[in-house]
This record gives sequence, structure tokens and C-alpha cells, in this order.
Amino acid sequence: MSPPGLLRAGLWRSPAMRRCVLEPRPPGKRWLVAGLGNPGLPGTRHSVGMAVLGQLARRLGVAESWARDRRCAADLALAPLGDAQLVLLRPRRLMNANGRSVARAAEMFGLTAEEVYLVHDELDKPLGKLALKLGGSARGHNGVRSCISCLNSSAMPRLRVGIGRPTNPEAVQAYVLGCFSPSEQELLPLLLDRATDLLLDHIRERSQGPSAGVSP
Repeated sequence: MSPPGLLRAGLWRSPAMRRCVLEPRPPGKRWLVAGLGNPGLPGTRHSVGMAVLGQLARRLGVAESWARDRRCAADLALAPLGDAQLVLLRPRRLMNANGRSVARAAEMFGLTAEEVYLVHDELDKPLGKLALKLGGSARGHNGVRSCISCLNSSAMPRLRVGIGRPTNPEAVQAYVLGCFSPSEQELLPLLLDRATDLLLDHIRERSQGPSAGVSP
């Protein structure tokens, strides 16, 4: 008989995800980390959030554990982090609808907006600059705007990954949907490593807070 929790989460149909979920859940907090982007467009500036998620999965040893979940239209991977558990998510919807996948996954795993991390590109920071922002407005980012709308909250922590802004304002759309240049690609490995470090350090610190032992 399939466990009721898995049926509620809509994960029972996925054998790869089932292997992850059937392992005993760590006693601490659970966090969702979503890499925003456009599915099928790897290597573009607008999907750098998904690239960070790929590096995070490799760091946590779950790069081969991604499983598609149709209920939230996303690829998911579960990873332990000390006593906490991370739910890694890559939406299979376009950027403007990423929030539907994020909100559905948060519902499935019983998480609040404060327990959902968004990783996304940031035009107003040069390539290589990172900033971890706690809540606030979408600042013109359509993926973040979608998440705010679907979660009905702006409290999500966000890792903003700088991609720089083109000098011609009319070229923004082509710029964000374009691939990184060869010189920019040389900077990416270090950038992805630093982004992963920043995320993990922040999550570890929050997991050790006063509410770390309380399950959502």
C-alpha cells in the first residue's frame, strides 16, 4: 500500500523520487530551493538560476536523482543537509509561469513562503555579483512576480545572480534570452560555486535557528 503522505504529495508515481522520499526524513527543517528559468533553454542568462540548481545538486550528490513530477510540472530532487532536507526544483513551465510550479510544490511539501528560496538572474548587478535578498518586490523580474502572485506572498528569500545589463535598453529581451558569451562562460564555474556556497551557508544558519526542530 502506498504511503498516504506520498499520495498527497503526488510523488508515488515517480520511482526515482519515491526512492528519495521513502528514506527517513531528517528531523529538522525542510526548505524548497527553486531555480527560475525557461525549460529547454540551458546556458541562457535568464536561466542562470537553473544552472545554480544544477551545481547545488552536484554538490549535494543528487545530480542523478532528478525526477519529473507532473503535479507541479517540475523536476525535483531531495537532498539532506545536516538535519535539514532540501527540495530542489526546476520548473518545466516558462519563466512567466514559474510561480505555478513553485507554489504547487510548496503546497505538496507543506512549506510556507518563508521556507521557499528563489534563485534567479539579476540585470541590475554585473556578472559575478551575488546578493541574497529577504523578501520584497519583484523588481521587474517576471519569474519572481509569478512566484509572488501564486504564493500570495513576497516573503521568499531570493538569491540574485548578476548577469549585467546591455547598454541598449531595447536589447534587454534578446540579451536575457541569449547565451553567455565565451568570455562570460569562463567566469561561470566560479560564480556557480560561490552561489552554491552562499545558499548553503544561509540555509544552514536558518536551520539552526529557534524553530529548526519544528516540522512545517
